[in-house]
Amino acid sequence: MEIFYRAFLLFVVLLLVVKLLGNKQIKQLTLYDYVVGITIGSIGADTIISLDISVWDGVLGIILFGAFGYILNLLSSTFHTTEKLLEGVPLILFEKDHFVEENLSKAKLSPTQVLEQCRLKGCFDLKELDTALLEPSGDISVLLKENSQNLTKNDVKASVKKNTPKQTLCYSVITNGVLDEEELKKAKKTKKWLNDYLKKHHRHLEDVTLLSIDQNGKSEIY
Repeated sequence: MEIFYRAFLLFVVLLLVVKLLGNKQIKQLTLYDYVVGITIGSIGADTIISLDISVWDGVLGIILFGAFGYILNLLSSTFHTTEKLLEGVPLILFEKDHFVEENLSKAKLSPTQVLEQCRLKGCFDLKELDTALLEPSGDISVLLKENSQNLTKNDVKASVKKNTPKQTLCYSVITNGVLDEEELKKAKKTKKWLNDYLKKHHRHLEDVTLLSIDQNGKSEIY
């Protein structure tokens, strides 16, 4: 009977902690989310079946690890530098008709594994592939070459008026008021351009939630 009470109490505590951490799919879990999830699950299981462990010690352990995960999530969503440190940054695995060997080594992936993921995204021919990115979530995003991209209704309408610029990668130059100089460099923009751009839009750096620039030079500010 005691195991029943322990299981019910731990179930409620785990439900509340998971609700606090937020709803995420498996592919969206960060490394620390994964560690927290495994640990609180292990603590819960041990507390339920090991009667020599105090149930309140188990509850405290779950709450503490849940709090660690919540704080790390809060820091990642607030500070871009912390987000890059904890979650990592996207890695370019394939670009300009070549695999990026250095990034493949960092990601511990083989070209065959990248090709498998590309096929799952609908790209069966490397000749159609423009760029493949490994996202911090572990998923691989693919960008097809312009002549291999599917047309949308907007593309058809725009083609009547003018040539539609191809889809490209976007660089997050400013995130939550923090400038990423590396992304600015990738976007082939200077700090002078950035200052002029912010003045033109009557914005200050610390007030910008996101400034993205694609490879066509098109910018979006939020």
